[in-house]
Amino acid sequence: MSKTTVSASNAPATEASHGDAIGHGNSPAAWTCVIVMLVGALVCAIAFVIASTPIFIGGAVVMVIGLLAGWAMRKAGYGVGGSKLKNAGH
Repeated sequence: MSKTTVSASNAPATEASHGDAIGHGNSPAAWTCVIVMLVGALVCAIAFVIASTPIFIGGAVVMVIGLLAGWAMRKAGYGVGGSKLKNAGH
């Protein structure tokens, strides 16, 4: 293992400058993903409190479905900068 240290001047620049738009994910794909995953997390939390393993697993499955739905919507053009959300010039 190397004993070298990385100074701040040699560190890779990974932070965005203040002028760059950081993009908060305001898109139908992101909102759908988050809302479905929140419902799944709520189901998991309720199942944890009532000690029900099948319901807990069901909530986890709902969270995975939310992740896949967001990914599919992004691929379909509903993500940030997607083809379905571009302004038509009106």
